[in-house]
Amino acid sequence: MKKRMKTLVNCSSDKAIPKWTKDYVMGEERPQSIKEPKLGVTDFVHGADGLGNQNFPPPNGKVIEESAADFMVNEAKANPGKVTVVALGPLTNIALAIQMDPEFAKNIGQIVLLGGSFAVNGNANPAAEANIYGDPEAADVVFTSGADVLAVGINITHQVVLSGYDREKLASSKGKFAQYLTGILEVYFSYRRDAYNTNGVYLHDPTALLAAIDPSLVTCTEGAVRVQTSGITRGLTILHNKQKRYDEITEWSNMPLVKVAVTVDAPRVVKLVMDRLLHNYIVGI
Repeated sequence: MKKRMKTLVNCSSDKAIPKWTKDYVMGEERPQSIKEPKLGVTDFVHGADGLGNQNFPPPNGKVIEESAADFMVNEAKANPGKVTVVALGPLTNIALAIQMDPEFAKNIGQIVLLGGSFAVNGNANPAAEANIYGDPEAADVVFTSGADVLAVGINITHQVVLSGYDREKLASSKGKFAQYLTGILEVYFSYRRDAYNTNGVYLHDPTALLAAIDPSLVTCTEGAVRVQTSGITRGLTILHNKQKRYDEITEWSNMPLVKVAVTVDAPRVVKLVMDRLLHNYIVGI
């Protein structure tokens, strides 16, 4: 996980990304709960390095000498309401920041997370989506923290598909980032062809990132979300949308509301991704 993060930092040109983003913080390598650690790279889907077995060189930047949780706490405190965290993996570091600083949930502008499988089967097992499954305890801390949370689950990212035709366009272009992604995607496309006999891959991470930049790409419902932390449904995300009333107090009662994406403008997401890759743009830069 750390190697993958460092490689992503290194892949971008100086002209494309401000210099300060060349440096990076190191997150926790293991889940917050060590009772049943599930964190790891699904090498048969994304390659042993998480980046299609491309074996990219190490980054040019340097490690910032503070933990990921410390970094988020300090940045949120220095810029209250102005920092958005886009979480594309298990939520260990964000949960640690919440537990470290009681004001973090108020100081952070928004947490947009890729995770959950609301009303559909998971991709780690029938109950759980992989990122939530990686650290269910941390996910429950985040969902119940009171922060402004938007969950982008596989119930919508499975609607956003980069086709084989799209990949061919990227491969034949001169865009630096298009070429970078084309190599990474070979393992993912192969997995999808072998396992599902389909010529396309899901744009999980880009959908969550773009939802943070342009909220109009998704529509949401609001409710309390709890995460199952034990048993065969460990990692299951359960939304109570407040439409049903219960006579008894439940584990969802009096919990803060979060936003859960329920629809997505998939053609717009794919077009935005393709446009930026073909023209060497990075979203938001």
